[in-house]
Amino acid sequence: MTEFKIHHKWYRELIFWVGVIATIAYRIIIFLNYLPNHLWSDIVWYIGTIGFVWYFAHRYNIEIRRAKIIKERGLEAKAAKAEKLSDDDRQALVETLRSLQSSKAQLNYIVIFVASGLALVVDIVIRLGLFK
Repeated sequence: MTEFKIHHKWYRELIFWVGVIATIAYRIIIFLNYLPNHLWSDIVWYIGTIGFVWYFAHRYNIEIRRAKIIKERGLEAKAAKAEKLSDDDRQALVETLRSLQSSKAQLNYIVIFVASGLALVVDIVIRLGLFK
């Protein structure tokens, strides 16, 4: 059976910051494109793309493992029927729930939303010539 272990705190922090940096990188590309030399926008695009690949591959892996544990152990059905959980089932459920609580994915989503909104508003202001 699949075992769910939470990654070390330092790795979770690293993944969080990789997601934040990728988000910010993608949002500033629009402003870097105003520079005469597009080298910086190219570099930042690679940073953002590699960051997103890493971040979302990690998130996908986590979600797949959570779903597999829940399915393999029948935790949803057991919980719905209020069945007694074995020690292994209980530990799997605890680790899965703990990983949900320690995840910073929601904070990453907020950063993505806010950074995207700000980039959109600033770009519109620049394109309309309201900011000189």
